[in-house]
Amino acid sequence: MKGKLLPILTLGFGLALATQSLLAQESPDDEKAKAAELAKKLSNPIASLISVPIQNNWDFGIGPSDAQRYTANIQPVIPFSLSESWNLITRTIVPVISAQSPSPGGETQSGLGDIVQSFFFSPKAATSGGWIWGAGPVLLYPTATKDSLGADKWGGGPTLVVLKQSRGWTYGALGNHIWSVAGNSDRANVSATFIQPFLSFTTKTFTTIGLNTESTYDWKSKQWTVPLNVSVSQLLKLGKQPVSVGLGYKYFANGPDVSPDWGLRLIVTLLFPK
Repeated sequence: MKGKLLPILTLGFGLALATQSLLAQESPDDEKAKAAELAKKLSNPIASLISVPIQNNWDFGIGPSDAQRYTANIQPVIPFSLSESWNLITRTIVPVISAQSPSPGGETQSGLGDIVQSFFFSPKAATSGGWIWGAGPVLLYPTATKDSLGADKWGGGPTLVVLKQSRGWTYGALGNHIWSVAGNSDRANVSATFIQPFLSFTTKTFTTIGLNTESTYDWKSKQWTVPLNVSVSQLLKLGKQPVSVGLGYKYFANGPDVSPDWGLRLIVTLLFPK
């Protein structure tokens, strides 16, 4: 299967690029400028842009049973203007999960996972050096519909993102730490650090090639989980609705025995520019 991924991603990239190139040729200059600004905002996790990414993840090779897991992360991003100088950007992750048992003979578990919600207070203007940043709290809600799909704990902690954009490049990092503060006393406490360094480049035809990690360190089990992600996404327009469609491949460089070996990702993002 891994050997087939490169031609699949290459084909998807080629079709999206060809389609958008035709659209770009037919668009007036002001439409191109708007699309370029929209593509730039897409690479900024705290841009003043309402968006609804739907991130579909398929993970393979989990545990002794070589199990599979599907996770649809619904991730609405909503900015609020607080003043002439500051924005508040809310980022919510709502996971819908269907996971085969990592142990032979176990049952597949499906349902809602725990919701994570971040609040970034961010200056509207970049620093004199061109850096964009945001910081605030992150909250964990025990919304999982089954024990195996969540921690059954309320939690919270700090979150921070820092990035810079120049000549089509976007680079930076996002991180947070969550401690459990209440919940089921029979379940293990939560103390986990999430680190996501990212690098992407957006072409003049609004194609974005990205590389990042979504690493988590569990302080209770003293264990890293480190998926490496490479992706290609394309900004398109369906009628008057701007949409970004992306394909990605994940390789798990480190993790516990029940972590996946590899995975695929399909992201569809609905955009609602002002």
